[in-house]
Amino acid sequence: MAHDNHNLAIFRGAVKFKSNQQKIWGVFVFLSIVTIIEVVLGIIKPASLTENTFLAMKLLNWVFIILTIVKAYYITWDFMHMRDEKSGLRRSVVWTAIFLIAYLILILLIEGDYIYEVYKNGAVKFDF
Repeated sequence: MAHDNHNLAIFRGAVKFKSNQQKIWGVFVFLSIVTIIEVVLGIIKPASLTENTFLAMKLLNWVFIILTIVKAYYITWDFMHMRDEKSGLRRSVVWTAIFLIAYLILILLIEGDYIYEVYKNGAVKFDF
């Protein structure tokens, strides 16, 4: 059964393709560019992104988190065909991922601050 009703556009219709193969290659090129940007930033580590912090993390780490979320979105949306599913299923998958990512970032910040305090002040004792 042919799936001729697939949406052949990405970036909310800004880029349109004539076939599924062209769209797959277009998304592949986009994901490759984002990955190359991540690798280059990881190698170069610009001082402006490593010296400044936001919410107790370096800006470079935030850039990596955001770019990874963008890649995960496009992999799920285009390669896993979420764009063709009903809105209820899309929302359940997207909102679950958003809450999971927010929770993991919260844990990262809390535990990272605790470990920083342990290294800074030595062992932390709890007085019960």
